Amino acid sequence: MTSILPRRALAAIAMLACGAVAALPGTSMAQGTIRIGAPLPITGPLSPEAKKLQNGMNLWVETANKAGGIKVGAKKMKVEIVYVDYQSNTPRAVQATEKLITQDKVDFLFSPFGSGAAKAASSVSEKYEMPTIAATASSEQVYDQGYKYLFGVYTPNQTLTEPLADLVKKQAGGVQRVAILARNDLFPLAIAQEMEKSAKKRGMNVLYFEKYAIGTLDHASALSQIKAVAPHWIFATGYINDLILIKKQMSDLGIEAPVVTMVAGPAYKEFVSALGKSAENVTSAAWWHPAVRYTSKDVFGSTENFNKMFHAKYGTEPDYGEASSAVSGVVLQLAIEAAGTLDKKAVRDALAKMNTMTFFGPIKFGPTGQVVSLDPPVFQVQKGRQVVILPAGIKQGDLQLGVK
Repeated sequence: MTSILPRRALAAIAMLACGAVAALPGTSMAQGTIRIGAPLPITGPLSPEAKKLQNGMNLWVETANKAGGIKVGAKKMKVEIVYVDYQSNTPRAVQATEKLITQDKVDFLFSPFGSGAAKAASSVSEKYEMPTIAATASSEQVYDQGYKYLFGVYTPNQTLTEPLADLVKKQAGGVQRVAILARNDLFPLAIAQEMEKSAKKRGMNVLYFEKYAIGTLDHASALSQIKAVAPHWIFATGYINDLILIKKQMSDLGIEAPVVTMVAGPAYKEFVSALGKSAENVTSAAWWHPAVRYTSKDVFGSTENFNKMFHAKYGTEPDYGEASSAVSGVVLQLAIEAAGTLDKKAVRDALAKMNTMTFFGPIKFGPTGQVVSLDPPVFQVQKGRQVVILPAGIKQGDLQLGVK
């Protein structure tokens, strides 16, 4: 029996034979929707961080689509995010990234959470020449691989430790003895190492530097050793669940110091809620704070407007993780609109050339793809809220010292 194919099918076969797949029905341009893949740790110990990223990404998608979508040449296209749960497991993040590209056929990517997973997955997105925005990767080791398709909205780790160490040196001259406890994971360990450099650079003595394993549930041994060296400054790194636990156990053991810094938990409202008075005077630094004020040409228009829209949707102030995930969508949208096409190389080139103001702050990417234009705020928990103590332009209060 002879089969007679419809003309449309015959045309599609001819196009396939010539390698012209991009214009076939089923692609984003034909469907009118831009699909962005987002591998996130939706379950597992990093799930609180994933929820924050989803909050920011979803607000950006909703805002962009309400405005008609992303302008691609003469056409506006709606945007959607395809989430995949990698269960807080880095090897699964790599697998999820591959799946999003090869099976789900997304047009662009957001990186997995954190520097470690972002670095691991970047080899996949680079292989497929897929423009990828990292919302939460600050460690330079993520960007020093010579890759061309990875762009991150966080400045390097030392841009957090340097101003903080300067401030402590100037306002707490008696602080000389430093103890550092770091989660053995790419970002927490890298920023701890930068803290060690920043402290030594200012003549401070780092008397204790130890790592703890991912998933550690009892820090009593390490904290007892820290107590024994009587530090003036305790610097602990990890993610929010780690740092809540460490601070609780510090309180249980009666461990105090004039300066206690934790990165990055104190930026989150959940840190203060969980610890109450134990959170008082803890310092930290992050790449954004709702106190900053920028007027922008993106879909949010200004920091103030972003804050209002976030509060209207979620009933609370945004933190830096929620803002950085939203701005990841913003910069991708601006790059697509500047390129006027969904061609991946053209969008990649537009990202590389970007120099613009967003609600998050000025965005300009350096030669490695990492943003070089931000001035990250330093803040301290005072009376149950995060108070900005640096930079001077948005300062809300002064550094308060704990027990002397």
